[in-house]
Amino acid sequence: MSITGEDVEYVAGLARLKLKEDEVETYTAQLQRILSYVEKLSELDTEGVNPTAYSVSTSTPMREDTVHESIDRDEALKNAPSTARGCFKVPRIIE
Repeated sequence: MSITGEDVEYVAGLARLKLKEDEVETYTAQLQRILSYVEKLSELDTEGVNPTAYSVSTSTPMREDTVHESIDRDEALKNAPSTARGCFKVPRIIE
């Protein structure tokens, strides 16, 4: 498959980008190299290979969902630079 400058300009128009002539040439060459590489990949024999999202099989480790004792409020706040009414006190950022 070959890509042309018109193709690049068309896609740039869809993205509402204005490209200079040298940018069109650069992107055309870069996209052509990418497409050449993808064509090379299509030459591989993938018969019997299951499609995957990861190169190694993964599983999500599951643990028992149990209730645990929470940290005491005073213990959580003891290293806070500033507290007010049992909460962390932070600088106001909204004007």
